[in-house]
Amino acid sequence: MFHTILVANRGEIACRVIATARAMGIRTVAVYSDADAGALHVTMADLSLRIGPAPVAESYLRGDAIIAAALATGAQAIHPGYGFLSENPDFVAAVAAAGLVFVGPPEAAIRAMGLKDAAKALMEKAGVPVVPGYHGAGQGDDLLAQEAEQIGYPVLIKARAGGGGKGMRLVEKPGDFKASLDSARREALASFGDPAVLIERYVTTPRHVEIQIFADSHGNVVHLFERDCSLQRRHQKVIEEAPAPGMPEEVRAAMGAAAVEAARAAGYVGAGTVEFIADGSRGLRADGFWFMEMNTRLQVEHPVSEAITGLDFVELQFRIAAGEPLPFAQGDLRIDGHAIEARVYAEDVPKGFLPATGTLHHLAFPPASAFQRGPVRIDSGVRQGDVISPWYDPMIAKVIVHAPTRTEALNRLAQALGGCHVAGAVTNLEFLGALARDSDFAAGRVDTGLIARNLETLTAGVEPNGAETVIAALAALGLLTARTGGDPWDLLTGWRQWGEARQSVVLIRGDERIEVSVAIAGQGRFTSDINGETCDLHVVTGDGTRVVMTCGGMTRTLDVVRMGERVTVFTGARSHVFMVPDDLEHSAGPESGGDQISAPMPGLVKLIMAEPGQMVRRGDPLLVLEAMKMEHTLTAPRDGRVEAVLARPGDQVDDGTMLLTLVPEDG
Repeated sequence: MFHTILVANRGEIACRVIATARAMGIRTVAVYSDADAGALHVTMADLSLRIGPAPVAESYLRGDAIIAAALATGAQAIHPGYGFLSENPDFVAAVAAAGLVFVGPPEAAIRAMGLKDAAKALMEKAGVPVVPGYHGAGQGDDLLAQEAEQIGYPVLIKARAGGGGKGMRLVEKPGDFKASLDSARREALASFGDPAVLIERYVTTPRHVEIQIFADSHGNVVHLFERDCSLQRRHQKVIEEAPAPGMPEEVRAAMGAAAVEAARAAGYVGAGTVEFIADGSRGLRADGFWFMEMNTRLQVEHPVSEAITGLDFVELQFRIAAGEPLPFAQGDLRIDGHAIEARVYAEDVPKGFLPATGTLHHLAFPPASAFQRGPVRIDSGVRQGDVISPWYDPMIAKVIVHAPTRTEALNRLAQALGGCHVAGAVTNLEFLGALARDSDFAAGRVDTGLIARNLETLTAGVEPNGAETVIAALAALGLLTARTGGDPWDLLTGWRQWGEARQSVVLIRGDERIEVSVAIAGQGRFTSDINGETCDLHVVTGDGTRVVMTCGGMTRTLDVVRMGERVTVFTGARSHVFMVPDDLEHSAGPESGGDQISAPMPGLVKLIMAEPGQMVRRGDPLLVLEAMKMEHTLTAPRDGRVEAVLARPGDQVDDGTMLLTLVPEDG
């Protein structure tokens, strides 16, 4: 076994690998960019080395710098995690040439499965069913459009390199094909350095089911059952579970056998995932699934498979890389219970799941294990005070639950999400909480279109009630800490000899201005007036962020955090954010003028589709901004006329930079 390994990654997966290495007594080396100098994975490792500036091309994609760091620190092996260089065959070859061990599959296997078109050809030869489509080398616009017509709409345009939904577009009619093709190519080029695409038939009720496989260097290959990853937005996974709901044993056996055959055909060694698309219109069937691609690395969602098998996949990776045989055969493996994982991201769900940035001023999780099996497990690579930057994936944490049954796992997931509190960055927590309670999901009626179909309900949100607004007002006024102790004068907060003490505050929530007047009765009792509505409230305790309050005969526990002008009230997976305006700063009122289209995050202006004087309709695309390796199309918020375009393609812009202005049609 290795005595020292280098982790060529960052964030949650780097922490995950370091945790297992530490448990095995293996010394760890971390690498970091300037943006990650104080990151959690850096402090967890035994030794850390800087490899470059924040941009990934100058740091985490610099294979030469990573190999040099491994050699300088005496590391014997490099674990790539996922993303970055994990599926780069040239890096694997360079690692071997340097006399180091790559903790992953051999170079030849990665090359065989790295390009989707070549991989599908290999699978067809091996007898593994593949989705009908065009996987050829020709990339002319007219040729691809003709192939799409022959396949029949709707079709999927997919980047032949990489994964994670990048470079993928669903096209439902011929008139949208050219624009979708151009967009997919740009994103594929930016993400993988390869603009080539393939075209596939779009399965109308698709389920995304993947099989975890492990292979050793002694010819042994097994599958560790399936995961269902059908709950997706923008072709990226949101919630994954194992086993797949409604999976018949004969289909599991057929899919597992196909995955094992795929691994053998590729000469595979290590951990890998064979992804299938299944037609869910008539339930899962042995003749109704097709190979999509193989991920030649550890998957983000591997913890759910660890939960149902009781195995540590990173430990298995290390042992296989060290030349050990698999310690079990296929017949030794059993499914234990049900596991579900939810990915907590810094993203603005109402704005189309737009990645967000921000400082995690407050970060709290429910009691849980970290990087190891448990009823509730939370894997995270960030801490309170860390910054979600525009440079990297905006994941905050993975919440993984395990229970004897799927129903119990769903209940445990909803409870665990309710205990995750984040202030300082907008998150998808409320959306995940709604998804965990969705009736279709609960019934196992899952497919990749579920989120899109139910999006209005899942993103409806819940407005704060009177008590929650009062709690925000009390926090804004500094009145939340309940008085305790033996001195009776300590219990008389706000006491006056004549009449009651009363304080007022203005809260801003979205576009709404809320005026709250609070009468202080002492001993934690308050009466408030919110825009004319009266609410009586008793703060039973106030301890840090936790508040136990009684209102209308009902006792509730809430968490509230104030950071500067921002007050956040947490209730379950929901968070209500109120701003406490500075009277002088806001006295001038809103500015007049036309609509301003601003950058929602730092990024690169890729394309401008509007010009001054052009008439646009609500929803028309105006600009394309590239951020976090994905393209984001900014659209017109209403009908109007373009007054000015203030950016050019190639401009690197900051969050809030004004890009374009609109005026009314007759303006």
